[in-house]
Amino acid sequence: MLHHHKANRSALKTEIKKYDAALASGDMAAAQAAYKDAVKKIDTAVSKGYVHKNTAARRKSQMTKKLNAAE
Repeated sequence: MLHHHKANRSALKTEIKKYDAALASGDMAAAQAAYKDAVKKIDTAVSKGYVHKNTAARRKSQMTKKLNAAE
């Protein structure tokens, strides 16, 4: 990855961490909102070339499984 993508990848990781924190807190409404934001950020990262599409698909799949298991 190029160095000028670092801030964008960092923001992506932050969104994923917010989702994980919301899920851990047990607040499903917050977790679902954070899930939507994180998926949107992941999709944007793919379209701009910050992450590979398969990496994004794997992360979204893992997040979806966690969300479904928590419900």
